Amino acid sequence: MAKTTSKQKAAKTTAARRKAAKPKAATSQAAKSQAAKARTRQGPPPRQTPSSRPGVVVAVAAAAVALVLAAVWYVSGQPADDKGAETGGGATIEHVHGLGINPANGDLYAAAHNGLFRIPDGGKARRVGKGAQDTMGFTIAGSDHFLASGHPGHGEDGPSALGLMESTDGGATWRTSSLAGEADFHALRFRHDTVYGYNSMSGQLMVSADQKTWQSRGQVTLRDFAVSPSDGDTLVASGEQGLMRSTDSGRTWSKDGPPVMLLDWQTDDRLWAIGVSGEVKRSEDGGRNWSNVGTVDGQITAFAVPEKAFYVATADSAILQSADDGKTWTTIYS
Repeated sequence: MAKTTSKQKAAKTTAARRKAAKPKAATSQAAKSQAAKARTRQGPPPRQTPSSRPGVVVAVAAAAVALVLAAVWYVSGQPADDKGAETGGGATIEHVHGLGINPANGDLYAAAHNGLFRIPDGGKARRVGKGAQDTMGFTIAGSDHFLASGHPGHGEDGPSALGLMESTDGGATWRTSSLAGEADFHALRFRHDTVYGYNSMSGQLMVSADQKTWQSRGQVTLRDFAVSPSDGDTLVASGEQGLMRSTDSGRTWSKDGPPVMLLDWQTDDRLWAIGVSGEVKRSEDGGRNWSNVGTVDGQITAFAVPEKAFYVATADSAILQSADDGKTWTTIYS
């Protein structure tokens, strides 16, 4: 048998290596071909448009939120006769600051720590609109025409002091008239086509004939006040030293009677007050002389004397009514 030379062995080894390498190359070429086909099927990578960029999305979302908050600040709610939250459905009246009768429907309205509520004859309170602002000052200027002041509700936007707010649809929606961030009226009255408000931030009585421009009166500490039905310059107020009187539209004050808490000047010859111990007081000479006609239990936080009945609210948010000039009282909401 012929012997294999070293040259022949080397040649065979090289050929074997080349043969083994060919399948790998073919496999690599096939993989590249499949990847190319896959790219063709998938198409080019998606182009990033401005609206798809994360930063732009955040900016657009923030702008939308700002618009929503602005809408909530200037307008909140819906028609008072449409929808609302009955207290039995989860909403409760918290600390009433003001009471009044709307001439448009004859219903009682309660301005509270958590919004405005309508209380018809049935006694079931319904929140008016969607807003839940802390309504510190409240007065009814006419049919469906309300004026108020206070603070934004929990989670609502706006300055801490809302200034003077106005509603012309029975409290369904509100707009800021003036003094946003500058005034927190804890007492409001509308008489003689004029708004009178006690600004708790400055300790001054303020007066406006157009709800836009204001005149500040003297510095005084008031709990409540009332304006004479016949003379816009004559006011009485409950103060630290007792009943006070002003005959110059609140510029100066003088002590004029016993300590009282809340006031309502119904007619020229009939001024009503709630005393510090719940006494219902009546004056027939503009507050110079008083007589006790009844007593109401509880710590009274709001008092109103419309034409046909008396109403008070207590610190535990109960609302009582009297049909006999304050002699006896019936709970209509608790």
